[in-house]
Amino acid sequence: MVTVDANGDELESGDRIQIQAPPLEERLLAQSGTKFAWILDFFHRREEISISVPSPVAGVRRHLQFFRRINWASLLRTGKEWLKNPLHIALLLWLLCVAASVAMLGGLLLGLLNRVFPTKSLRNHWIEINNQFLNALFTLMSLYQHPNLFHHLFMLCRWSSEDVVELRKVYCKNGAYRPREWLHMLVLLLLLHLTCFAQYALCGLYWGYSSKSRPEALEASLFALGITAPVLAALYAVCSPLGRDCGGAAAPECDKPSKQGFKLLDQRIAEKNPQWNGALLDCRDDTSICCLSFFCTCCVFGWNMERLGMGNMYVHVSTFLVLCFAPFWIFNIAALNIHNYVIGDAIGIAGAVLCVFGLLYGGFWRIQMRKRFKLPGDGICWFSASIVDYAKWIFCWACALAQEVRTGNSYDVEEGSLFRKLTETDEEDSMSAPIQPVMRL
Repeated sequence: MVTVDANGDELESGDRIQIQAPPLEERLLAQSGTKFAWILDFFHRREEISISVPSPVAGVRRHLQFFRRINWASLLRTGKEWLKNPLHIALLLWLLCVAASVAMLGGLLLGLLNRVFPTKSLRNHWIEINNQFLNALFTLMSLYQHPNLFHHLFMLCRWSSEDVVELRKVYCKNGAYRPREWLHMLVLLLLLHLTCFAQYALCGLYWGYSSKSRPEALEASLFALGITAPVLAALYAVCSPLGRDCGGAAAPECDKPSKQGFKLLDQRIAEKNPQWNGALLDCRDDTSICCLSFFCTCCVFGWNMERLGMGNMYVHVSTFLVLCFAPFWIFNIAALNIHNYVIGDAIGIAGAVLCVFGLLYGGFWRIQMRKRFKLPGDGICWFSASIVDYAKWIFCWACALAQEVRTGNSYDVEEGSLFRKLTETDEEDSMSAPIQPVMRL
């Protein structure tokens, strides 16, 4: 028997036969005809946009090293920097509350607290209290994270060049291009959304039914889904191409030279020594801004942050509302399902206290605004400027926000810098001056 190749030539026994299979997309298209052609075309267009956006230059890889001695001073300094963000403080308190409640719930279920709670009815009562408390904590965390997830899903649907860069920073390792990254990000986002919606359904189950009438099968299914979905999302983020290195060779699209073009000389003047517009209580300068800052704080805050180039308006508005009102609402509803007046009142008060994190959120972004634009800080006695900024938002949030808006109105904000507003005389001079094109290489 003689073996021949595709060209009709005879092959010897030691020769290898190479079989080249067509790509998966071509096989699906050949099998289904035009039935799924629009889906494949949609994915191709998304991939073309991804390839057109250059990846950042790869840096030096860092390897974890084992240290025999811990630098406690550096660790303490890093911890202080981390705790300057109010969201990190809220996350730390959340973790401590979850750990305490889970430890108590485990002790009740394993019988380790039988001496403290001798009767079965008393143990079941405290198990229900811990379940309601944990349900409130996880629902609160889902509400905190969901605005960002919705914003990421919106950017994924829009998929412009700016969206590609922002999403790569969040989901891709080193912020670099990954093959079929749009599809991988979609899977990851759907898993995260599924986690939040499973928690909302479980929350409705806990609030709508008592412990005796609650359907156990549905409760167990939602509980399993709420645990499985985030675990799968974490594994997918690490094991999929999103979490892998690009490889030895850089992507060819990263090596494309930047386009040459002409850029006109900029007539703007950068502000070297920017100042706040008015003092904290100078509300008479613009009463409309002060009234809007008081009665519609979240909307004005989100709008001001977006025009300053410090985030998306809708994400800021949603996060501000959730931080201000969700703790009070969730913890008080959980307290109504806890048939113990002392514990219920304590949980309700804790929810009201946690609402202050909404104002700390505004203070945190005031600090970022001051540092980015090099605005002067107000240190009082031994308190730092950052603590004073937090205090301004806690005790007089409307005045602090109005001052930030007035300052933003006083300058032209572009590319993370403040520029002087051109007067009519400056505009006339810039129109009369000859404009010289400068080649940007």
